[in-house]
Order: sequence, then C-alpha cells, then structure tokens
Amino acid sequence: MKVAARAVLVVFGLALLLLGSQMVASEAGEVVVLTTMDEQQTVATRVWVVEVDGTRYLRSGSDSAAWYQRLVKAPQVKVEREGVNEAYTAVPLVAARDQVNQLMREKYGWADRYIALLFGRDDAVPIRLDAPAVSPG
Repeated sequence: MKVAARAVLVVFGLALLLLGSQMVASEAGEVVVLTTMDEQQTVATRVWVVEVDGTRYLRSGSDSAAWYQRLVKAPQVKVEREGVNEAYTAVPLVAARDQVNQLMREKYGWADRYIALLFGRDDAVPIRLDAPAVSPG
C-alpha cells in the first residue's frame, strides 16, 4: 500500500512540475493580452506575439483552443501590448504557419521549444491581426 501511495504522489508531483514549468515557459518573453468575446462576456488570454513586415501575428496551439474558437466566431478583438489597447480583426492564416513558428522560436527561444516538445506545432494556427478599416468622415 505504501508503494502505491508513493507512486501516486510521484505521478501527482510530476504532473504539478510539468504544469508549473509550462506556465513559466508560457510567460517567458513578451506576453500580450488578447481580449475575445463570447456570447455573454469578454475573455482575456495571455499570448505571444511576433511581427512580420510590421504586421502582428499571434499563434494558437491548435484550432480547438477556446480563445481561438471565440475569435473565429467574433474576429473583432483587442490586444493590450505595453499598456496600449488596440482593436484588430483576427484573421487565421494557416499558410503563414512555418514563418510564424520560426519567428516565435527565434523570439521566445527555450520557452517556445519547451512548449513545442509538450504540444507540437503541426496544428498551430497563426492569426494575423489586421487593423480595422477606418470609416471616412
């Protein structure tokens, strides 16, 4: 019985270590706050950002992530970066996956490589942030 209890504690401890190390890695480097909307409320999610020729990109680990599903349904989002909130239209762009993955790897280094080991990048979905059109007036 003691061996089984120790085994459970070891597994639990390893799970906590894995979760904790993932959280540390996900907060490494620049993190922006993405605000998406569901049917009832706004939801803030902390994500990484890179730029390609002056255009900002986020990346979802997969198309099943809750925040990604919200922005697909309601692509008008806000991003807080360095204390400044800006509105965007979120545009998933799978064709940019390799380029955005490479830029994320370069910018976030060990943290990106660590999370990629845990979850992979084959299903990652880059999201281009387009500034909303300004009405003439």
